Amino acid sequence: MVSIEVPKEYGYVLFSVTVNAFIYSAVVASGRVMKARKNLDVQYPNLYATPGHHKHADAFNRVQRGHQALFEQLPFLQLSSLVGGLQYPLANAVGFNLFLLGSHLYQIGYEDMKLDVKTARYGKGGWIKYFGILACLGTAGKVSLGMTGLFGK
Repeated sequence: MVSIEVPKEYGYVLFSVTVNAFIYSAVVASGRVMKARKNLDVQYPNLYATPGHHKHADAFNRVQRGHQALFEQLPFLQLSSLVGGLQYPLANAVGFNLFLLGSHLYQIGYEDMKLDVKTARYGKGGWIKYFGILACLGTAGKVSLGMTGLFGK
């Protein structure tokens, strides 16, 4: 049997994966999409703008795609941070917040129509999120495999 002692710094992890994740995803990132909807005249229920139908389809779709990229990684990273944070709480709190910062920069870069779409995501610092991903996934893997006893005590 494995017993788990939750370190007091684990609160930073919990705050990061709940409050910070909500503020960023529901307010900041979604706010950029809502602003783009209004400014570029893309009405609901359209998730994306249709080229040839919407005048600014590419501009809106880049904002929406940058936003959507967050949700493709967020649940897995939240779980990884919760697991890794059991043993490495500060590394996971910092790593998760680096992911959020990098996701924000990724979205800003992606929506910049002056940049080539193939590299725009990383042109304004979006690559920073991968440091956060590596920290959270790496520590989650170490904690998870450590619990199996495969590598000794």
